[in-house]
Amino acid sequence: MTLGVFLVVVIGVGALIGTQTAPGPWYAGLEKPPFNPPNWIFGPVWFTLYVLIAVAGWRTFLAAPFSAAMALWTGQMILNWAWSPAFFAAQSLWLALAIIVPMLVLILAYSVNRWRNDRVSALLFVPYAAWVSFATLLNASLIVLNT
Repeated sequence: MTLGVFLVVVIGVGALIGTQTAPGPWYAGLEKPPFNPPNWIFGPVWFTLYVLIAVAGWRTFLAAPFSAAMALWTGQMILNWAWSPAFFAAQSLWLALAIIVPMLVLILAYSVNRWRNDRVSALLFVPYAAWVSFATLLNASLIVLNT
């Protein structure tokens, strides 16, 4: 499987989900914490993160396609793709939180798993872990401010 396939699938599915679940009036009407970033930042950040995620997944697939690491990568990717529909389409802050917390756990577990055998892949997930940690705080803050 080539890097191109990983890039097309990860970025393509992410972009498709993003266009189908774009923030709308519901999100605009939520009370937001002072650290809430402007909407325009999410697209460039996620594009960059999806490239890093795809490269890490590709490297893991080449080294160990049927490994625990690949299962962790796949699991976090499925949860990643589930978060926007839960948050924006279902408009469920709680469901989104129930998705993002295990997603963060899988992201961290993937990095720990890859650290010894593929430090590059582990490090590619560091910005992703940081962003999802921030997104988890943001998701939880929206719950506090809007319930």
